[in-house]
Amino acid sequence: MKRLGGATAVLMLTGTLIAGSAVAAEKIVISNWDGYMPADLLERFTAATGIEAELALHGTNEEIMGKVMASGGKGYDVIFVSSPFAEALNKLGLAATLDPAALPNMANFYPEAMELKHDPGNTFSVPYAWGTTGLCYRSDLVDGEPDSWSYLLTPPEALSGKITMLSTDRWLLAAGFLANGYSVNETDPAKIEQAKIDLIAAKRGLLAYDDTTFYSKLVSGEASLVQAWDGWCNYGIGENSDIKYVIPKEGTDLWVDAMVIPAASAHKAPAHQFINFVLDAENGLWVAENILYKVPNKAAMEALDPSLIETYPNLGMSPADLLKEEQLLDVGETQRAYARAVSEIMAAK
Repeated sequence: MKRLGGATAVLMLTGTLIAGSAVAAEKIVISNWDGYMPADLLERFTAATGIEAELALHGTNEEIMGKVMASGGKGYDVIFVSSPFAEALNKLGLAATLDPAALPNMANFYPEAMELKHDPGNTFSVPYAWGTTGLCYRSDLVDGEPDSWSYLLTPPEALSGKITMLSTDRWLLAAGFLANGYSVNETDPAKIEQAKIDLIAAKRGLLAYDDTTFYSKLVSGEASLVQAWDGWCNYGIGENSDIKYVIPKEGTDLWVDAMVIPAASAHKAPAHQFINFVLDAENGLWVAENILYKVPNKAAMEALDPSLIETYPNLGMSPADLLKEEQLLDVGETQRAYARAVSEIMAAK
């Protein structure tokens, strides 16, 4: 799951980076995380359709949400966001209603990709990639399989100072929620407070909060156990076969990254054409092969080289098993409580 990326910029098809926000133009503007789609995708899209496109990079969901809310969505035609943010955009009236007739390549999807809780039937968002969050660890440095979120909150002495956790609100708090048997979409103030208390106590056993280089710390041996998105754990596995990925026994979240057309887009027809182009099996296959994330594109996953699943077993997790995990959803005003809790966790000594 891409959560962080390069500096905000607009990437012209010439490859020139121009600092700043996307601006309205007689072409479509796509906002995505850096490196989250084929480098030649826009060029191929233009060749296939005659429609020009620009790419505006955003580093986080929060960054693009702030820009869309400030502008009302004007200047963007397709944005890539995680499902709680897509859901929030829809509730705010900032997401366009999609025309399924203009998206025939949704026929490539697994049936489960049409049943996601944030948007059943994909009426305002189209899933791009999906996966889980779990424990990524060095099997040669950890005694046995770490099968519980408690390994992060109350680690064995041998792992103290050798653990990293994600700092992003939803995933940091999810570790605390799941360790206590709570929902990843918890809204009970008392349970949010308990998770905060536990996560503050857990700081004593941490090496760092790390959302970007945790797998490198595993490869070097600086860390032995990290909280990780499955695809990013795969980056470490590719460098060291002793690195393994496990979903704790308490369960985990199902995250979904999706494409949304802003309601204010002035180019909705070509925006639909772009999304449909992305849903081509060849483009979905690129995501699975190069980003090492699962995609909801059945045609793409069936074309995946079986040796990749042997190397990266979590790539083989079935859609049915994915949907057994609890999907991250928009928690509305409770998000403010999440942000306060995480700020207090980070500030605690």
